Amino acid sequence: MSIFALIPAAGRGTRIGTELAKQYQPVAGRPLIAWSLEAFAAAPSVAATYVVLAPDDALHAQLGLPGLPLYTGAATRHGSVLNALDALAGKVAEDDWIMVHDAARPGLTPALIEQLIHAVKDDAVGGLLALPVADTLKREHEGRSAATLPRDGLWQAQTPQMFRYGLLRRALRAAMDARVAVTDEASAIEAAGLAPRLVPGSLRNFKVTWPDDLALAQQFLREQA
Repeated sequence: MSIFALIPAAGRGTRIGTELAKQYQPVAGRPLIAWSLEAFAAAPSVAATYVVLAPDDALHAQLGLPGLPLYTGAATRHGSVLNALDALAGKVAEDDWIMVHDAARPGLTPALIEQLIHAVKDDAVGGLLALPVADTLKREHEGRSAATLPRDGLWQAQTPQMFRYGLLRRALRAAMDARVAVTDEASAIEAAGLAPRLVPGSLRNFKVTWPDDLALAQQFLREQA
């Protein structure tokens, strides 16, 4: 049984507000995606890292970034991951583990990767890094706070999300065929009637989404470097 990393990086991340795709934005002297690639390369349990790219992506190779490219990116994360798993058929075993990670979470560390592996490697389903929700949640209506939602039992999903290759591929395919909207791999597993394990993650493993997030990531990563 082997463990492989898979990083979807076919999107543009338009909410960041720049022409350059988010995964290639410079942060603390490196492209954003480079930090995650380096974390997986330094994790002793990970056999290889695959990067899912848009078919016309030339920057990954031009920048000399590590990772094995799969030019199978689709319009959605769901489609990109499923296409990549289809492309890996015959190259990985049904019971090998796949760790899917957001390219825009540069705060991932080898320690967090190994922490997830240790917690999930013997689990019948798999699991993901996540954090209990700390903030008060509001439901919005026409720009105003319409209700306060109870946060008991709510967790904020992070990545990596770790599932066996065969199970994840079947779950994503079933969700696609049923036109079930899934926003991460765990939601596809849940739609299959299974309950992924929640493994405590880290605040530093946040997702870069808005312009201000780049400055915050820069501060974290400069301290790390």
